[in-house]
Amino acid sequence: MAVLCTAAASAQSGAAPTVLVLGDSLSASFGTALDQGWVSLLKARIAEQGLPHHVVNASISGETTAGGRSRLPALLKEHAPAVVIIELGANDGLRGFPPKRIAAALKALTREAQAAGARVLLAGVRLPPNYGSAYAEQFQQVFADVAEVTGAALVPRLLAGVAEHRGLMQGDGLHPTAAAQPQLLDNVWPELLPLLEATAQAAGGP
Repeated sequence: MAVLCTAAASAQSGAAPTVLVLGDSLSASFGTALDQGWVSLLKARIAEQGLPHHVVNASISGETTAGGRSRLPALLKEHAPAVVIIELGANDGLRGFPPKRIAAALKALTREAQAAGARVLLAGVRLPPNYGSAYAEQFQQVFADVAEVTGAALVPRLLAGVAEHRGLMQGDGLHPTAAAQPQLLDNVWPELLPLLEATAQAAGGP
């Protein structure tokens, strides 16, 4: 019971609700300064909006869903997040893992966070075209399927409006530049805001 109610207990204690970002290099500001990344921009926007949330960026470059699963229990225990943003799966896809395996891992991550009392937002990505259309479509569908089954909020493509423009991507063609980071935040914000507002109210905020 204590595990199921960590986020609620945090809210009752009057502590600022926490947003935990569990991601890979796309959220860890790979190739750019940390303070230029979309997660840092999220912290600033939350403050500008007068929301009470504290943001913890637990993203690691190269992270897979398996790595996220190994780290999540300790992160939930330490931070008791009200909202968890899961931005994982890209490295699984780049390694050609079976879509069913990726889906199972994302479902497990989502349900574990929900069981701890957190609201979950999944952030999906699209694979480069060289992976073949069949696999790329199956991979893309994973995020929608997991969101539907678990009831999590969904950002289908974190890099929408970015990956299509070479000038907004770094030389590797996989990671966005500093100039693209505000667009990443704009892609996340419409789906994240309702979760922030709901958890702010639960914590007694505006």
